[in-house]
Amino acid sequence: MATAAAGNDAAVKGGGKKKLIIIVAIVLVVVLVGVGALLMMKKKSHAEDEEGAVEEKPAAAAHVKPGTPPTFVPLDPFTVNLADKEVDRFAQIGITLEVADPKFADQLKAYMPAIRNNVLIVLSHKTSAELLSVEGKETLAKEIRREAVRPMGIELDDEDEDEGASSKKKKKKKRPVESPVTQVLFSTFIVQ
Repeated sequence: MATAAAGNDAAVKGGGKKKLIIIVAIVLVVVLVGVGALLMMKKKSHAEDEEGAVEEKPAAAAHVKPGTPPTFVPLDPFTVNLADKEVDRFAQIGITLEVADPKFADQLKAYMPAIRNNVLIVLSHKTSAELLSVEGKETLAKEIRREAVRPMGIELDDEDEDEGASSKKKKKKKRPVESPVTQVLFSTFIVQ
């Protein structure tokens, strides 16, 4: 019986060593996974810091990170009398502003009465012929983009200036300002 008891003690001690080895192996795997995850997060953080430094250079829509959807700020529809002299015409236009930064979208909403006023003034100076052409719509979008940020103190250069005004701007040599409004989208466009 003594040999049987000694055999059971050896089996218990051997089983204890196996349990200890399994527990140590599990702890080691958990620690390695944690260290790996930490290194990946640091590497990702470092890559984002480098991207941020590169994105500070002015470029169209450079603020939008790949995979991040833009923020849209819809404006209430505009109904305005047009500048046609021969007949009374009006336009009903729905406009949505696309911005890259949701924080800027909140700032835009704070200036909405002034933005709507500027857009109404731009629209009221247009004729139906100007608005019905593709070039006219593109020009209108540029003007709305410029006027949408003006109440916030952001002055964008007008790309369609006449020669005299453009030569004055060349003398000043102002650094071009990048617009936080990346695009102007028309949701409705009715001219009657």
